[in-house]
Amino acid sequence: IYNTSIPHSKDVIKIGTLLPYSGVYTVLGEEITNAMSLAFDEINNTISGKTIEIIRGDTEVKPNIALQKSRKLISSDKVDILVGPVSSSVALAVRDIVVQTKTPLIIPNAGANILTGEKCSKFITRISFSNYQINAPMGKWLANKGIKTAFLLAPNYAAGKEMMTAFKDNFIAAGGKVLGEEYTPFRKTKDFGPYLARIKDSGADAVYVFYAGGEAINFIKQAHSFGLSDVMKLTGAGWTTSPLFLPAQKDAAVGFIGSLNYVPSINTEDNINFKKSYYEKFKRLPSEFAVQGYDSGKVIIEAIKSVSGDISNKDNLADAIRTVSIT
Repeated sequence: IYNTSIPHSKDVIKIGTLLPYSGVYTVLGEEITNAMSLAFDEINNTISGKTIEIIRGDTEVKPNIALQKSRKLISSDKVDILVGPVSSSVALAVRDIVVQTKTPLIIPNAGANILTGEKCSKFITRISFSNYQINAPMGKWLANKGIKTAFLLAPNYAAGKEMMTAFKDNFIAAGGKVLGEEYTPFRKTKDFGPYLARIKDSGADAVYVFYAGGEAINFIKQAHSFGLSDVMKLTGAGWTTSPLFLPAQKDAAVGFIGSLNYVPSINTEDNINFKKSYYEKFKRLPSEFAVQGYDSGKVIIEAIKSVSGDISNKDNLADAIRTVSIT
């Protein structure tokens, strides 16, 4: 009697995504996936004689849904590598199943500090940022630029609080003073008027903010209408004026000072070529989310090449993902 049940063809490398393809962050999930597929297109979707297949799992930005999808991708679809998620809470929800099953996870966005801190694992690799990493340098930098007082504003969830804490600790250490902080209901705040009034009344030299998606667009437009930049500097995490949101924010975004892991204007040959190929395929400029997807693809390609296409040993594959180098 022959056992004919084969988990999957040895000639296929399966990449599972745990990304939002519906809900508030749909555009981010699509952007990451688009750019990762672009990286694979550049090598004709083959590595070491094996074909790459992307299997999508829609997290819906819900931890419980993401856990179900991760179980399906790992157990039923038998993926070799997972890429995702966007949300920190989703990343925390799938952390243990990834580590227990030794399924390498490449994080193209979720910034929860703990995943590469206390809960780190060799099976989890960031290709993006941690919430601390983007915001901590801004505290010292703004203080050194003469900003002595600041008011903090962010959505009321883990990432918003981690970002503000990273900024605040470094701002205070550099001699700055925080005059107030507010945390707005996540994904529910459309009218920033009351917060803008409080910020203006605080008399701070600057407001330091983080928003993404529709909230980022609304905040920047309303702050502009309110004339906030006439009395203080608008500063914060750079996603607040992401290239994805600028077409809607337009001139209201002018003057915002932020730090980010990527901007399209980086003048290097690699970036110019990347922008050109992304635009040719998707008819828009890439954002930082696209770069995170593209870099995820490049890391997967180099890691699999470095093990000569032998992805059967998950420990070796995880080590390769952690140690390869890309530009």
